[in-house]
Parts: sequence; structure tokens; C-alpha cells
Amino acid sequence: MKNKTILTTATALVMGALLLAGCGTETSAPIDAVNDAKAVKDAMAVKDAATANDAQSAEGEKAAEPAQKAEPAPKAEATQTKEAEPTKSDEEPVDVQVFIAASLNTVMTELAAKYNETHPNVNIVYNADSSGTLQTQIEEGAACDIFFSAAQKQMNALEEENLLIPDTRKNVVNNQVVVISLKDSATKVTGLEDIEKAESIALADGSVPVGKYTRQALVNLKKLPETEDVSKITTAEVQDALGGVEISEQSNVSKVLAAVVEGSCEVGTTYYSDTYGYEDQVNIIQTVSYDLTGNVIYPVSRVVNDEADDAENAAADDFIAYITSDEAKAVFDSYYFDTDVE
Repeated sequence: MKNKTILTTATALVMGALLLAGCGTETSAPIDAVNDAKAVKDAMAVKDAATANDAQSAEGEKAAEPAQKAEPAPKAEATQTKEAEPTKSDEEPVDVQVFIAASLNTVMTELAAKYNETHPNVNIVYNADSSGTLQTQIEEGAACDIFFSAAQKQMNALEEENLLIPDTRKNVVNNQVVVISLKDSATKVTGLEDIEKAESIALADGSVPVGKYTRQALVNLKKLPETEDVSKITTAEVQDALGGVEISEQSNVSKVLAAVVEGSCEVGTTYYSDTYGYEDQVNIIQTVSYDLTGNVIYPVSRVVNDEADDAENAAADDFIAYITSDEAKAVFDSYYFDTDVE
């Protein structure tokens, strides 16, 4: 404020000096001009000093002002990151122990491959043999999550022994017994009705479902005597009833097929599904009627496995759901199984 007053005064002095210079007499002009010039010079000096002081004061005031507080940057909204759900491939690997009848080996291999396309962490471990052998292994404590039998008898026995998990048993497919020979064979056999005409027969033992069904058909054809449990009819008794024909007893259906394919036996009884892939090697002489064998139902069930953890149990449940699905039925059909079962 003080500097502004000084500046105003200096400006007034300059203006006054200029007026005096303009109004002076001719006689006093030289002296007055000098004096006026001096006054103007002094006034200008005062003005310059005032201007400098004013600028300095303004700088001081500006410096003295507190620095304007910077506006805080807006807080970024917290983004809640959802944890990525594990994919099937990220899940821990788990083994599922599946006991299957030998006649299921080929189709179940394909089904496991298809299942692994969407469940790569699940390792399906198969144990393929005759249903009777698998039943015995389960009864003796073998670790098993799923049993897929070629007959009801073995499943019934395990259920009576409380070795099956309740409400998990299901009928999956039906099959048919067939009499086969090598392609272009000169056999005279036309079916079970005259099977004794063969020089040699490949026959599964009575504990194997296909062996049991063959015996049941021979009983219904009056070639074997009636009995309460046809599976108890020994191979020697069948041989005697058929006039002493040579019989090669086999422990499962796959071995019956092999005996015929290799030429060890002239004919044999196997399942229609077992001829899949052997169409160029074997001839189906007869497809045995269900009236003679009864239905050849294949049931599946979860098995009590005290060694299994929650992940293994869950995977076993899921695999049974898959093999009883419509997708799996299409695969069974392609391998000559009948999926029209209740």
C-alpha cells in the first residue's frame, strides 16, 4: 500500500513539472528548463524505485502465501478379483478301479478314452476277467470302486454280502450267446442242437457267465439234465453228455474266442459282442435265442472300498453316470450290445 502511494506522488510530480515547463516565461526558460528537467529526473527515479519495491513486495507476498494443497488423486475403486475356478486339467489326478467282465474290454477301452476327453485327471484302471474271478477278488478284499459284471449271479452274491454300495446298481446292456467257427470252416455244426458233431469245442467253465448261459441252453435243449444251478455242471459232465467230444475248457470268454481264431478248436460259444473286429476271421454259425439262455444282462454297481477317498468316490459315481448315459449307449450299440434293457 505504501509503495502505491509513493508511485502516485511521483507521477503527480512528473505531471506538475511538465506543466510548469509548458507555462514558463521566455526570460526564465533556460533556468526553469534545467530545474524542470532535474525535477522530472528525480520524479522518474522515485517512480522507478517505487515500481521496483512494488514488484519486490508482490514477490514477497506470493512467496509468503502458503502453497495450495494439492487435491488428492481419486482413489481407484477396489476391484474384487474372483479366484479362477480350477479346470478339469488342474484338478488332482485320481485313479478309479473298475473290474469289468472280459467281454467288455474293447468297448470299455473306448468309453474310458471318451470320458477322459472331459475328465483328463481321472485315470480309469481296468481289471478285465471272468465275472466269477472278479467276484472272488472283491470278496477277498481287492480294492475295487466299480464292478461291471456279465451276469446277475455274481452281482447278487456281492449284494447279499453287503459289498455293494446301496442304490448304485443298474442294468446296462444285454448280450447274446453265439456259436462260432473260423471263416470258411468245413464244420458240420449248425448250432447247439448238433454241436457234438465238432471235433473240438472251446467252452468256458461254469463260473464264467458265457459258460453258464451255454449250459442253460443245453439244459433247455435236453442235452444236459435239469439242475438247480447249471453253473455247477462240470466240463467233464458236458463232455460225457455230448458223447465224449473233445472240449477245451477256458477261464473267460476272450480265451474261448482266441481258441477258435487260432484254430485250436473247431467251434466255440462266445458273445455276439466279442465278434466285433473279427468279422473277417470268424463265422457266426448260430445266434442262440434268449428262449434258451435267458437274458444276458450286464449289471454295474459301486463297490464298497474302504481305501477310497472322497475324490475317488466322486469320480467313480461320475463314471457310472457316464457309462449309463445316452452317449455311452450309442457306443455299446456299435459294439453289438443291446442297450434296450430295463
